[in-house]
Amino acid sequence: MSLALEKNLIQRVALGDIFRRRAANTPGQTALKDYKGGTVKVLTFFELNRAINQFASSAGRRGLGKGDRVALLGLNSAEYVIALYGCAKAGLTAVPVNPGIAPEDIVYVLNHCEASALVTDSLLVPLVDKVKSGLPNITTMVCIPTGDEAVSPDYTLFDDFLAAGEEGEPKDVIIEDRDIFEILYTSGTTGKPKGVLITHLGVYISALSTAIEFGLRPGFSSTMMLPIFHCAQQAVTLSTLNVGGAVSVIRQFEPGLVMDIMEKDGLNLTFGLPIMYRAMVNHPAIHDHNWENLKACIFAMAPMDQNTLETGIDIFKAEFMLGTGQTECFPPTNMFHASAYPEKQGNYWGKSNLALDTAVMDHRGNLLGPGEIGEIVWRGPVVMEGYYKDEEATAESREFGWHHSGDLGCFDDDGQLLFVDRKKDMIKTGGENVASIKVERAILEDSRVDQAAVVGLPDDRWTEAVTAFVVPVKDSGLTEGDVIERCRAALGKFEVPKQVILTDSLPLTSTGKVRKNILRSGSKIT
Repeated sequence: MSLALEKNLIQRVALGDIFRRRAANTPGQTALKDYKGGTVKVLTFFELNRAINQFASSAGRRGLGKGDRVALLGLNSAEYVIALYGCAKAGLTAVPVNPGIAPEDIVYVLNHCEASALVTDSLLVPLVDKVKSGLPNITTMVCIPTGDEAVSPDYTLFDDFLAAGEEGEPKDVIIEDRDIFEILYTSGTTGKPKGVLITHLGVYISALSTAIEFGLRPGFSSTMMLPIFHCAQQAVTLSTLNVGGAVSVIRQFEPGLVMDIMEKDGLNLTFGLPIMYRAMVNHPAIHDHNWENLKACIFAMAPMDQNTLETGIDIFKAEFMLGTGQTECFPPTNMFHASAYPEKQGNYWGKSNLALDTAVMDHRGNLLGPGEIGEIVWRGPVVMEGYYKDEEATAESREFGWHHSGDLGCFDDDGQLLFVDRKKDMIKTGGENVASIKVERAILEDSRVDQAAVVGLPDDRWTEAVTAFVVPVKDSGLTEGDVIERCRAALGKFEVPKQVILTDSLPLTSTGKVRKNILRSGSKIT
């Protein structure tokens, strides 16, 4: 063994090592419960680590070497977890791809990152088959069976791919802490998606600090119901596995099913969107379940209305926490303990994750004090290594020696960070600045409102007219006038929407964020 390899094995920070350690310490303990098609597949830590080793070994036998990119295109599954961290063990770079983006964007992402291999669900094989002629770099295609779908010989079935690999730990793989674990692509709402370079060290530090922030202890269990291709769900999943906890894998959110799984598995932590919690607390069977094991309810991506928050706290008897972050700064960057601050109204982001510095900065690079609004900036090991093949954007994001979030916020007198709005979402109307999120929060307090999004639309008189797109609860009888009256009671005159548009749905990303660029563009929505 070379001296370089010896030193690396002794001192390294590598994500794959997490699974070897758990398999050594708690081999028979459950790691994953994968709910798929009415059945549940259970993997212990020994079995999970063995499968991860097999994936890494099989990839090497296919000629994939350190730093080669492996695209992952699929929904939540045990196989996805095996592939993701099999890449980590082999020193490969995983590229999780959102299956909900347009086919042309999938082609762009796979070609931009120069992926050599693709792991995909059988349900998505027809999509891949339509575009694979435009993917000249892909030499290996692996299929995760999700049903009875037939696939061509071009694909190796996932279990066959594993069977071709060795069960032991990969040998002779030197992994440095700043090696790239994965490339996560941004949503690309204002242009082509940008590839965000995420390191082994960044995610490893996140797995440690997040476990502390969430109160995870050995044996604690959690949900995987947000998509695992997103960094937020990855953070919760890896933190749980890192402390020897079990993860219940759910492919699609259905409130009754999720609540049944949460009770059956005695889950200690759940992670979802505010709209998911709203669906659960309003479900007719909510009081038929026992929630004594539930300790923490984490929410993200959007603000939670006060009624859902208070009802959730009362029903689940668990601590509600908001976790924030972004693709470029592996989450959570900040945590707000909503249960501890019932008097703080608004979209609070709270205080920094243990591994991060948070500040508010003006456009000249000056750090601002309490009550002063500026751009939220971060420093710490979880910040991205940069944008892949985009040095200009990387440099711009690091101006004045901090990572710039593109979000506006301020600290209150208690040191709690309050999110004001995205810089691009701030509405300039009649000489005033209106935070879209403040108006949305006021609208969402009406129990007849299911979803709401507020944007500024071009207007000759106001420059931008505050416009609310609102999805009413079915058969609630909500009218445009009801929304206006609620806003008049809760907001300043200049913040009240000039127009309210009732709609059946809003354009959402796969993680539940509203695609406001579509609302601003005037594209038709139902």
